[in-house]
Amino acid sequence: QVQLVESGGGLVQAGGSLRLSCAASGRTFSKYAMAWFRQAPGKEREFVAAISWSGSSTYYADSVKGRFTISRDNAKNTAYLQMNSLKPEDTAVYYCAADLWGLGSRPASVYDYWGQGTQVTVSS
Repeated sequence: QVQLVESGGGLVQAGGSLRLSCAASGRTFSKYAMAWFRQAPGKEREFVAAISWSGSSTYYADSVKGRFTISRDNAKNTAYLQMNSLKPEDTAVYYCAADLWGLGSRPASVYDYWGQGTQVTVSS
């Protein structure tokens, strides 16, 4: 079983940057694909980015491509989401998720473990 804890959210002005972290418990972090999803008020949870268990493949939603970067540090059991050129429409609660031996799929249903979320607010 994996426990995930997100951090790094906050309030930032449009055009600014934030780096989210997702710390995972356990010794098997390297076996999990990691993903970031987000949910804005009144909207469904949506896929943001994912990285395969091997780290060799990354995937992004069109809305964040070129602005966000997902990465992982298996030695630290941590996944990251670097967010640059933030826009007000990026405002949401951001969740990290883990999928055993995953390739970085987009559907939320394939992910077995979820964090509690961290709020990101981008002011205009």
